[in-house]
Amino acid sequence: MKTEGRNAVLELLKTDKTVDKILIEKGAQGVLSKIFAEARRKGIRVQFVDRAALDRESREKRHQGVIAFTTDFVYCDLHELLAHAGAESLVVLCDGIEDVHNLGSILRVCECAGADGAVIPAVKGASVTEAVVRISAGAAEHLPVAKVSSINFAIDELKREGFWVYALEAGGESIYENRLTGRVALVVGGEDSGVKRLTREKCDKVLSLPLLGKVNSLNASVALGIAAYEVVRARLGK
Repeated sequence: MKTEGRNAVLELLKTDKTVDKILIEKGAQGVLSKIFAEARRKGIRVQFVDRAALDRESREKRHQGVIAFTTDFVYCDLHELLAHAGAESLVVLCDGIEDVHNLGSILRVCECAGADGAVIPAVKGASVTEAVVRISAGAAEHLPVAKVSSINFAIDELKREGFWVYALEAGGESIYENRLTGRVALVVGGEDSGVKRLTREKCDKVLSLPLLGKVNSLNASVALGIAAYEVVRARLGK
């Protein structure tokens, strides 16, 4: 697996994951010099190459002068994720998020908001690839992510563990009329379809954000960001 981009590689180096090697553009300065110093401290092999070599290795040509090579992303087990959940917990479930940019942004929101983890489906949804890690600005390296056969199965498991499960979807109660404390799970739906009907029916409530303009929907990661920080606000007692 490849991790591209300066912030993503810096965050990777803060973890215990095994990094096989790092390619850095010749003439490295600034943040790239910091990456080189940290790699040397950890005994990681570094190769200085020209930009053309990095371009050949990069899928989207957004490497910012550095690419790290690791083993494939390691998912956690759902039950392992839940075993570490406390009395005040947040778990995010992605119901059919297929766009890697959205998934990367969602994982970044999760990590920044202090979520205990994220859950993604094994089929009909994006996986955690090097592009997702890069888009998450390295947040995916710090966040437990469980891949499950069914989001509905995951909801059942969360409820058994005392979580209140909320679907983020149009037509529900205003999120501002609910105090999101305790064990909270937020379900965010796919870019076009939203949260699936059967999944909505499994949730304890459907929560909505007021839309006051002419556009009738928010980007999935933006909607999640607002909702996740409502959980943070409730925890802080504001």
